[in-house]
Amino acid sequence: MARRGNLFILAAPSGAGKSSLISALLKDQPADMQVSVSHTTRAPRPGEVDGVHYHFVSVEQFKAQIEQGNFFEYAEVFGNYYGTSKVTIEQTLDNGIDVFLDIDWQGARQVTTLLPDAVGVFILPPSRVELERRLNSRGQDSAEVIAGRMAEAVAEMSHFDEFDYVIVNEDFDVALTELQAIVQTQRNRLARQAEAHSVMLAELLSQ
Repeated sequence: MARRGNLFILAAPSGAGKSSLISALLKDQPADMQVSVSHTTRAPRPGEVDGVHYHFVSVEQFKAQIEQGNFFEYAEVFGNYYGTSKVTIEQTLDNGIDVFLDIDWQGARQVTTLLPDAVGVFILPPSRVELERRLNSRGQDSAEVIAGRMAEAVAEMSHFDEFDYVIVNEDFDVALTELQAIVQTQRNRLARQAEAHSVMLAELLSQ
């Protein structure tokens, strides 16, 4: 019997390095890992591809899927809807593929209510000073916007204790190694190993 995949929920304040860590983890595109592709009602940005970065849908289509109960979690952010498809996630997990959800703490609460065995990982910056430096280094936002993002970050970080693991992203390579270790730890848990190697275990333990 093939093992069922693990569902990992990664959350972090903007600037903590979550997206970079996920990209590095999946750099070689291993067949047994993938990032969940969310649905959204916002317009595609330059370079974004439908079905790769997001599933781009209309507000009417999104609301119809809400009514049908098709989302594990969804939220409205700055006037746009974002949601995670139940069917897609379940099918992927059943195929033995680990799925990574890049969502916020509110979405994480919704998902773990439906899938209690989901693994929550929260990424923290090493300090407020460093977080503000990273936000400023993008060179895209005004001081007022940065101040707003810092306030949002503090509110987001206050929910770190709702997760199973915490990684402090001070040194990127160290943080990546820690994330890889979390993934491997979950794969090695007794229930997962017993499921994946049921035939072998039965043979080993036969009288």
